[in-house]
Amino acid sequence: DLELHLQRCQQLSVTVLTDHQDLSNTELKTITSSTAPQQYRIRAKLRTYKPQKLHQSVKLHCSKCNSLQEVPDKDDFDSILRGSASNAPNRELHNTSWYESVTWTTQDRKQREIAIHFVKHDEMLQHPENTLLMIEGGTLKEIWKLSKRFKCVIPVRSTEDDLELLDLSAPFLIQGNVKYYGCKQCSTPKPMKNLSSIAAEQQPSWEPTEIAQVLGIELLQYVFIMKFTLVDETGALNAYLFDY
Repeated sequence: DLELHLQRCQQLSVTVLTDHQDLSNTELKTITSSTAPQQYRIRAKLRTYKPQKLHQSVKLHCSKCNSLQEVPDKDDFDSILRGSASNAPNRELHNTSWYESVTWTTQDRKQREIAIHFVKHDEMLQHPENTLLMIEGGTLKEIWKLSKRFKCVIPVRSTEDDLELLDLSAPFLIQGNVKYYGCKQCSTPKPMKNLSSIAAEQQPSWEPTEIAQVLGIELLQYVFIMKFTLVDETGALNAYLFDY
């Protein structure tokens, strides 16, 4: 709908882009020579807008360092998962006091070893819709299947001492259809055992912000960004849309 609206805006000779009816129209040359912040009402043509495809407008923003980055595509995630799957799970880290582990070997040519760790509450497994699980050695397809049934899925790998997050180029958490990312610059990833503090709560909610906090992750937010170039008889003005 927005793309159609923008196309119509380009076709119209003059477009009212803001609505302040109590203000008189201001020429663009006056706005560009004024100091911010000010409030204006303009009448202008829409010359161009970027990006041309709306899905490219969605970025990831870090509120701490104010950086913007592209949303990684599924091929990047798949590549990280494949690299992680080359290392077999450390069985000494299975079945701890706060999670229960299940392992199996796939029957395909590569015979991957997969481990899934189901986080417990009060030493009991929760219903799938309330369960957070961690997976080692899983593929993209397997992770999506799990995310449809369980509340939260965290891809991990094992070290000698603990489970840890993958490269932060990958989402650190999948909840339904939403992938959550952390800022590489501002995050200081902590071992997965820190999740046990949430599991010990009276009613673990497994909220992404709380998970990010205990794992030392600075959560990136999805933002919508566009750039519009507006023109009238007196000049041109670049206008930026930035919204969560």
